[in-house]
Formats: sequence, C-alpha cells, structure tokens
Amino acid sequence: MTDDILFRQYEPDDADAVAELDGWAMRVAGTDPTDIPGHGDVERVDSVYLDSGGTFLVGVVDPADAAGLFDATDPDSFETVDGLVAAMGGFLPNEAGYDDERTVEAAAELHRMRVAPPLQGRGYGTVLLEALEERARRAGFSYVLATTAQRQGRALTLYSGAGYEQVDSSVYGEYDLVHFEKRLVPTD
Repeated sequence: MTDDILFRQYEPDDADAVAELDGWAMRVAGTDPTDIPGHGDVERVDSVYLDSGGTFLVGVVDPADAAGLFDATDPDSFETVDGLVAAMGGFLPNEAGYDDERTVEAAAELHRMRVAPPLQGRGYGTVLLEALEERARRAGFSYVLATTAQRQGRALTLYSGAGYEQVDSSVYGEYDLVHFEKRLVPTD
C-alpha cells in the first residue's frame, strides 16, 4: 500500500507545500501550529535541519493517485515539481534541537512528522519513520528521540509500534506531551 509514495530529500521548491501540510495536519489533530516549540522551522528547513547535520524528507504522491483525497483543501497548495507532498518529517542532532527537549548524547530528534490527514493509517508514517531512522543510523546517531502530544493518538501508536520506549511526560501550555526514545542498532 505504501509503494505509491516516494520519499526523498527536501528541496527548496517544496517549501510552500511543506508549510501547508504542516498546518493542515496539526489543525486536524487539534493542535494550533503556532503553539508548537520551534514553530516556523518548516519555513527554514535548509538552515534548521540540513545545515545542522540533520535531514528532512518529503513523501510525494502522483496527483492522479491522490485524486479526491485533498478535496478538503486546495490540492495545488501541496504541489511540487514531482507530485503532491503527502508526508514529511526530519531530524536534528540533539545538540542543535530546541531548549525544551531532553539532552541525550549521540541522539537525533524527530520533528514535524506529518502525513496528510486523508492518507493517515495507510503506512506512510511507518515508512517515513523507517527512512529517517536509517538516515540517522548512517549519520552516526545512536538514539532517536520523539515527542508528541497525548491527543495525537496515531503518533503515539506509530512510535510505540516501532519500538520506541516512553521515557517521560511533561506539559507544555495546554498540551500533555509524551517523550519517546529508541536505541538504533548499528547495521554492518
């Protein structure tokens, strides 16, 4: 079911579509995007993610394969040179992350994991997470950290199902947060 999406490195031409997907997915999940720590990083993917030693991936689908799925929004808002941006996510080295994050040596922090709401539950988030973990492993990270709001049930299920251990919880504004961690096993 996930072979109709292509995950690739973010390109500057993706900027508008990435910002649109970020806002849409967060609003549907009941989260005000402006309440998120580091909000605005999706407008500066190059400097925040790529220049810091992290990565940022976009998942692109053929517009014909997504016909009707983006009807709740303007499909043109998600268009990029090779299709519609339907998923996205990145990681930062922990030391380049946000002040509110935990400090874990040799860790990458996942951020902005999003799948277009009508495409959720099809495995795209799992494939994206696996791709980010593999890139983090190849970059020399030993751990991956993830934080999500308690109200984001799909994210909680995604991380738990992928072997992430809940290591803490906290409150940020009106959001009950859950903090996850996973040790990456080196591959030879």
